[in-house]
Amino acid sequence: MPWIEPITLIGSHAILEPLSKKHHDDLVEAVKDGKLWELWYTFIPNPEAMEKEINRRLELKAHHSMLPFAVIDAKTKKAIGMTSFLNIDSANKRLEIGSTWYRLSSQRTAINTECKLLLLTHAFEIKKSIAIEFRTHFLNKNSRKAIENLGAKLDGVLRNHILSSNGTLRDTCVYSIIENEWSSVKSNLLFRLRN
Repeated sequence: MPWIEPITLIGSHAILEPLSKKHHDDLVEAVKDGKLWELWYTFIPNPEAMEKEINRRLELKAHHSMLPFAVIDAKTKKAIGMTSFLNIDSANKRLEIGSTWYRLSSQRTAINTECKLLLLTHAFEIKKSIAIEFRTHFLNKNSRKAIENLGAKLDGVLRNHILSSNGTLRDTCVYSIIENEWSSVKSNLLFRLRN
């Protein structure tokens, strides 16, 4: 049995449910909010590539290397983005939270804070993870700030790590939260959700 198994995580602002093909139309609508695929420093599918991206994530799920979620707005019950557990290392109880995007109108709302709280709580408290990673492009300042605001620490920068879709080389910032930091990070996330 895999260490990380499909589960639905429910909050008051967001619901994380296992990604499926039924989310396609909502996700196409969501990605059009802000033309997110035009951001050169991240990997967000354009509307025509959404089915391919869903299939890619589901294939990785079948090989137990990713657990992809559709992010559902708890008020509208519509999918507004995606996130995932990925780079799952069951032997060492480590994983990454990433491949995350939200429609523009849902960014910088309580939805992201709650999604991270749900994912981190499950990973640390249920699955007994010892470390959770976050990765982003060195030049994605909004993402880096959001990760740092969670309480994650910068482990380092992987220079010339991967080739971006526009042909440039990406320097990847690697952040983590480790097990003994979780209680403080959780308190911070709960405080942010209340205010």
